[in-house]
Amino acid sequence: MKKIFPRAVLVLAALAVGPLASAHHSFAALFDANKPIRLKGTLTKIEWTNPHSYFHVDVVDSKGVTNSWAVEGAGPGALSRRGFKKGDVKVGDTLIVDGYLVKKAGVRLIDGRVVTLPDGRVINGGTDGDGGPGDSKPADAPKPAGA
Repeated sequence: MKKIFPRAVLVLAALAVGPLASAHHSFAALFDANKPIRLKGTLTKIEWTNPHSYFHVDVVDSKGVTNSWAVEGAGPGALSRRGFKKGDVKVGDTLIVDGYLVKKAGVRLIDGRVVTLPDGRVINGGTDGDGGPGDSKPADAPKPAGA
């Protein structure tokens, strides 16, 4: 009995943390740096979550068909430090997002590197250290002493 309880606790802890650990990823794991895209659409949903925020926009294509896209960006804390706060956008606003397509064909998901807000401000939406284009903290950069 004494040996079973600690093992059960470890197994449960691993199961609980596993999905969180897999949620954070490098740029290259999901997105294609050779497939840039610009979306201009109406904001339909905002998910201020860690480690990535998600913005959902409806984009009307050249044939007049509306497609829903998900845009992955940095976490809320990083976006806030760059000047992009929750109150800056609301459902119904128009956003322009420059980013890169997901590798999986047929999925409408992009990594949003640059977001133009309704007031004209341009925000870096990417996740620092993910190795993506324009990363301000490349993953292979030397770490500061004590980090």
